[in-house]
Amino acid sequence: MTSRPLNEADHTRIAEAIRDAERRTSGEIYAVLARRSDSYFYVAGFTVACGILLAAVLVAVAAHWYWYTIPLPVFGIAILAAFLAAVLVLWLFPSVTMWLVPRRIRYKRAHLNAIQQFLARNVHRTSERTGVLLFVSLAERYAEVIADAGINAKVNQDEWNGIVVILTNHAERDDLASGFVKAIEKSGSLLEEHFPVSAQDMNELDDHLVEL
Repeated sequence: MTSRPLNEADHTRIAEAIRDAERRTSGEIYAVLARRSDSYFYVAGFTVACGILLAAVLVAVAAHWYWYTIPLPVFGIAILAAFLAAVLVLWLFPSVTMWLVPRRIRYKRAHLNAIQQFLARNVHRTSERTGVLLFVSLAERYAEVIADAGINAKVNQDEWNGIVVILTNHAERDDLASGFVKAIEKSGSLLEEHFPVSAQDMNELDDHLVEL
């Protein structure tokens, strides 16, 4: 996904899109962008350690097969050196860790971050339970829409999946700001259909994009 940081104009566009959408509905839309949802240092370290141990076993079997003697202290030091070098690379170049973490784990961590943001930003505390979180985590190439209980009872999950596609497609094209704007417009239309604005409506959540 895109690595280009969003500028002030992008934030202004997104904030205006949220305000425009919420003028037509009693629902609340909240947007969060995370650069990554976890460091994955220990997960990647475990993967590297397993790889080094497997390589060590293969080297030991090959040495035995070809009658080549490796002194045990030298063999142990070589394994330790390889592990320390790998850990140093992971420490200095965090982007490398993403190549060593299974997609299932990346998605699980990103989903957990989305849930945490939904709760931490009080999207679940709206008076009519009509809050919606639009969440993107770039490093994991992950997007999710989390709707509160009042909305889920009326809006089909396929509708939210379509919004996720909008976010991911625009992120891949390095146009994440437009992706958020279109996702917000689509979310606003869905909310307007089921939760039109009322005379007693009040703005309960901040109208801006949060970057983590």
